Amino acid sequence: MANASEQMHKSDTIRLAQLRGKDEIGFEIVPDAEARKRIADDLGLLELRKLRLRGHLATEGRTDWRLSAELGATVVQPCVVTLDPVTTRIDEPVARLFTPDATFEDVVPGEEMEMPEDDTLEPLGHEIDLRRVMIEALSLALPPWPRRDDVELGQMTAAAEGAEPLTDEDTKPFAGLKALRDRLDSDD
Repeated sequence: MANASEQMHKSDTIRLAQLRGKDEIGFEIVPDAEARKRIADDLGLLELRKLRLRGHLATEGRTDWRLSAELGATVVQPCVVTLDPVTTRIDEPVARLFTPDATFEDVVPGEEMEMPEDDTLEPLGHEIDLRRVMIEALSLALPPWPRRDDVELGQMTAAAEGAEPLTDEDTKPFAGLKALRDRLDSDD
């Protein structure tokens, strides 16, 4: 008979009742193609080729459970310059501490909220939703500005008819002083 640390949990949620009497439980979640498609659509991805969350939950103190896992994914996003597909491999550690002591204020959309000092804290209810943890970790690990290696972000200028367009150089705080200094130096 396998001990608690050798057991592997395969469903997306672990009920607290399943953890009683165990010091540790392993898990692995590998969504099928249909589930990956739904996740890709929800996150605005062109494709989600691979996705896996593998790790374990271990007791921490009398009431808390520490999740330690590895997230692996292959994502395809549109390039921010060309909109061509950009493929990225993601391999990220994931850590959470599920505790009944974690409480969060009700979040009101559009209002500021204080970020907790420990961003791994999660409230512990009657179950731990591993799928939610996986999707949240994936969304945080996605490149915010995916870009093909062979493209540069160009520069666009615009101005009213007859006016000279401003450049990035013109908007720098000391550009005018440098021009004045150069003029004064040439007058000497």
